[in-house]
Amino acid sequence: MKKQQIFLWLGALVAGLLLGWLDIGWVNSVMTIIATIFTRLFRFLAVPTIVLAITTTLASLGAGKEMGKMFRSTIFYTLLTTFCASAVALGLYLLINPGNIPTEAISQEVAQTVQETAEGSYADHMINVIPDNLVKPLLDGNVLSLLIICFAVGIALSGMPDSKPKQTVLNGLLGVQEILYKLIHWLIAVMPIGIVAFSAQMIASMSGSVMLDSIGKYVLVIIGGNCVQFFIVLPIFLISKGINPVKALGGMLPAVMMAFFTKSSAATLPVTIETAEKNMKVSPKVARFVLPICTTMNMNGCAAFILATSLYVMQNNGMEISIATMALWLLISVISAVGNAGVPMGCYFMTLSLMSGIGADIAIMGIILPIYTVIDMVETAENVWSDSTVSILVNRISR
Repeated sequence: MKKQQIFLWLGALVAGLLLGWLDIGWVNSVMTIIATIFTRLFRFLAVPTIVLAITTTLASLGAGKEMGKMFRSTIFYTLLTTFCASAVALGLYLLINPGNIPTEAISQEVAQTVQETAEGSYADHMINVIPDNLVKPLLDGNVLSLLIICFAVGIALSGMPDSKPKQTVLNGLLGVQEILYKLIHWLIAVMPIGIVAFSAQMIASMSGSVMLDSIGKYVLVIIGGNCVQFFIVLPIFLISKGINPVKALGGMLPAVMMAFFTKSSAATLPVTIETAEKNMKVSPKVARFVLPICTTMNMNGCAAFILATSLYVMQNNGMEISIATMALWLLISVISAVGNAGVPMGCYFMTLSLMSGIGADIAIMGIILPIYTVIDMVETAENVWSDSTVSILVNRISR
């Protein structure tokens, strides 16, 4: 059945690409509506998935050695894989050496739009991470705020003595969680329809964008870095623990494909947990604890984008890029990626904020924007594959 599902999804992908290539107006409109509906449904499921998964897992594990070991392993591999992704991007940047964009290629309108977008965009987000009430983070889908709340509630439950009220709360949460996973199963069953819409929408949007030759090398750095991390670095981590990376990627393919189309690792989280548990036999305790954390912290593709784009913007601003500067931004890219949210265009806004903070002219970001849709797809697919890799590694270590 797994092979049949993969072939069905690939067939849906081909059908969507053909529909997008035909570029028929009313078809594009229908595909956009369907893609929007699926994205909204997955986001609807993602928020309660995060809340219930972390809370119930922490309450079950407690604050003992088992939870501590899982958490330390998760953070270790998250930081290590993110650092590797950023280092790969730096190496490719030095090897390919993208040139500067001609000043006349950046219109005044584009520069003004990007400047207005950058002002206060990510600073506001980071302030809102600290929750001031229980309901607002749920309504806003603020994943980092939810993580803080879930950790507090889960650890509080684990520290309570065994009693009927505690068991009642846990049983209620576990019951809602089972309902949630049944809904996820139904949504995955009709996912081929969504894939047709997502792929058609992707091709239609690409046909209207223009990729300047002057940023071709920059794009090669980003895509190349993601591919090296995806096909070489992450499989090495799996092989080091005696895990077959081809089998692992085949098992996690539904989640990786879903991430590619939705451009949101948070929206893909229900599928990631489902495929990790069923296809890779990851323990539910591990999957429902590690994957929600990785969704908000393990951003390999984002680290590569932040580093390469920051260097590219600084280079086009005539700033000196020394070895010390590259080392500093390697560290900044890792920290920024870990603090980024798993939402579409999160890396783009993060980079805008960083470049604005150092006083760089960020008009060039307006040139990057038309092609960022494709970059975001590749990055998100890599992020989810990295999340899956970390969960599989932690599961093996926990055994």
